[in-house]
Amino acid sequence: MSTEETPAPRSLAEALRARDDASLAALLRSRPDLITPVPTDLTQLATRAGTRASVVRALERLDRFTLQTAQALAVAPDPASYDDLLALLAGDAADPGVAAAVPRALAVLREQALVWGGPDQLRLVRTARELLAPSPQHPSPTGLGPTVAEATAGMSPGRVQEIVAAAGLTSTHDAVSAVASLTALFTDRKRMAALLDTAPPDSVDVLRRLVWGPPYGQVTADPATHLRWLLDRGLLLPTAPGTVVLPREVALHLRGGRAHRTTEPLPPGVEPAAVHRPQVVDSAAAGQAYTTLATVEELLKDWDEGGPAVLRAGGLSVRDLKRTAIALDVSEPVAAFWVELAYAAGLLASDGEADERYAATPAYDEWLQWPAARRWARLAEAWLSATRTPGVIGGRDAKDRTLSALGPGLDRSAAPEVRHRVLALLAALPEGTSPTVESVLARLHWERPTRGPQQDRGGDEDLRTRLARWTLAEAESLGVTGRGALSSQGRALLGAPAAPPKPAEPTGPGDKLPVHHHERHDHPHSSPAQSHPHTHTLEPLSPAEQATASATAARLLTPLLPEPLDHVLLQADLTAVAPGPLKRPLADVLGVLADIESKGGATVYRFTPGSVRRALDAGRSASDLHDFLTAHSRTPVPQPLAYLIDDVARRHGHLRIGAASAYVRCDDDAVLSEILADKRSESLRLRRLAPTVLAAQADPATLLDGLRAMGFAPAAESAEGDVLITRAHAHRTPPRAAPDPVPDGPPAPDTTLLSAAIRAIRAGDLAATAPRKPTETPATTGDLPRTSPAETLATMQAAVMTGEAVWIGYVNAEGAASQRVIAPVRVEGGFVTAYDHTADEVRTYPLHRVTGVAELADDQP
Repeated sequence: MSTEETPAPRSLAEALRARDDASLAALLRSRPDLITPVPTDLTQLATRAGTRASVVRALERLDRFTLQTAQALAVAPDPASYDDLLALLAGDAADPGVAAAVPRALAVLREQALVWGGPDQLRLVRTARELLAPSPQHPSPTGLGPTVAEATAGMSPGRVQEIVAAAGLTSTHDAVSAVASLTALFTDRKRMAALLDTAPPDSVDVLRRLVWGPPYGQVTADPATHLRWLLDRGLLLPTAPGTVVLPREVALHLRGGRAHRTTEPLPPGVEPAAVHRPQVVDSAAAGQAYTTLATVEELLKDWDEGGPAVLRAGGLSVRDLKRTAIALDVSEPVAAFWVELAYAAGLLASDGEADERYAATPAYDEWLQWPAARRWARLAEAWLSATRTPGVIGGRDAKDRTLSALGPGLDRSAAPEVRHRVLALLAALPEGTSPTVESVLARLHWERPTRGPQQDRGGDEDLRTRLARWTLAEAESLGVTGRGALSSQGRALLGAPAAPPKPAEPTGPGDKLPVHHHERHDHPHSSPAQSHPHTHTLEPLSPAEQATASATAARLLTPLLPEPLDHVLLQADLTAVAPGPLKRPLADVLGVLADIESKGGATVYRFTPGSVRRALDAGRSASDLHDFLTAHSRTPVPQPLAYLIDDVARRHGHLRIGAASAYVRCDDDAVLSEILADKRSESLRLRRLAPTVLAAQADPATLLDGLRAMGFAPAAESAEGDVLITRAHAHRTPPRAAPDPVPDGPPAPDTTLLSAAIRAIRAGDLAATAPRKPTETPATTGDLPRTSPAETLATMQAAVMTGEAVWIGYVNAEGAASQRVIAPVRVEGGFVTAYDHTADEVRTYPLHRVTGVAELADDQP
């Protein structure tokens, strides 16, 4: 289409008005903050797209080369031609790689409404130009300074003429033409080269030090000769007393026309570190998945009767986290990760009572009944979408308060996006391939080179880099990856397609792969603006899609997990060996009857007098324990173990403790005499009430523990004299929902919302821009029409008879004003019923809320 047929847009609103619905949908999808709430028309959409907060957010989501393109436009003339832009990016050498990448980058900037205008009039949105253009307060990432015209804006005309003369140019009659003449010299490659050939070597060295920025330098009141030579010819221009700047045109000449020292049109490739057989990767990941389940179960079992107290400010104390780490036999950061994972999955929470403590939720009991693979998928799914970030625990927040596990301030809204992107990069590698960490970080930094203020303090690395490092470590701990490579179940969890073929067949699990410096993954359904050479598109899944993906991951994991066993191997040294995971009833009973001595591929349980007494306290008899061990052991019950059970059972309950404060009674008065004679009983303050009864000033629980520490096996009794059976009870919180992730800005709109929003914007724009017949009190475009009630009624009635559409102003019950194009059908009872072109439906409006009415031009609907 020729220029005459399609005039160049004069504003961003006009440029948006020329877009089709698909292009508007792409804009709103990439910048969802623009439809929160839905704009009334395209003018309001353009205004919102130019606000500082929205532009900053859009710039932060650009890849490095697209951002470099925007930065080049910020230092180019306004408006700039495509050739101007290409010259700034590709330089005088016209780098073909850069030239090939510019159309894609420019298409992205257009799609996101950061650039508008035709090829000969490219305009960067004013707010973006203000953010990216050079200034003394905010240096440009290009390292360029102001133009000659900007740097000489406050200079006297006489001084400008002196510079022009010293540069060998003809004097002019005014400063404006003099500046233009000087600019033409600096932008002329041949004349500029000739001028610099006459420069002293020291002067050239000064220019070389400033050429890549920062462009500002300090000079004394009496500059040296080589500096004076530069100042006289305008190659350095004063900006403040003692400060000079290298003009942009001079720097560009010295740089060979390039705005950036290093232009990166292609992303760095993710470099493979090693390759393993897929079966090895899946087996390693499955082993970690099993460890994940065992660790979470052990954690919540330890907190089964009520876990640590909740700090007043919320969260877990440092001491309690250390105790949890010791119980799980892991480091404190790892323990924090498991605690936060269980919390993110909704398996633990605070009980909300007066003495608030952490405990398992009712969802934990339901989770325990699921098959092992399904339980793992639930944990992995919660991790993938969680914004709470265990890695920041122990750091400081903005108020210099320590961040604690399960406490506030751990949400990092970028975490889910970074996790998903890191795993997507792994999914793009051949099956069984693990990447180098540094290449993954370099790729992420190319894709998102700019960030806003960091939300925490974490050393030299930015938050996004640390999130990527944590993702790689946590994915390995969870079993999403194995030996650094994405597992089959991890790939299914992402909803990723089959892995690409291997570039080479390794001879062993640790063989190195050839390095691929660049990779292309063009999405077959992406638009030109979205078809990035660096994108391996794996969009986050919807809840329904994620549920399907999790089920697929669980199905793939199931055959890789060991089957639970129903037996143990009893040994003569009072231990039992479980050669694999045990079925739940066996594991629960054995956990009471014996203490876990070591864990790993096989779990070793040790029987002690204390553990046997624990089982007897829980209501088991000696015969019950003998029958249980006989039924679940593949080896005969060793004689020492049988003797241990019988011996503890024989003495169990021989002593009885009740409440006096507390008392001890025993049918054998010799045993009571032995207790009184023992010096270790002094703290219990015992005295004999009768030959078979001792009284104590300690409470029953303290008395019970004290006598057990002395080697006796007392049993507690009720007020009626019956032995109390102490069964372990599970403390549960009230029903608790898993914590909701904190979104990183407005959520991406779905197709339905996009369609509705675009229809509303188009309709509102029609009402705002529809040509109208002139009235006695003409209103400018965008103002509500104003007519008297009588004129409004008469115009409406006339429109009903003629069937014509009219333009009205309307104020709803909430006081919100809008413009609408309607075709009246009926006017009666103070209401007008009309087909509303704005809403695309028939509506009824009270006439008293219509501010005025105007007829549309004849060529309008």
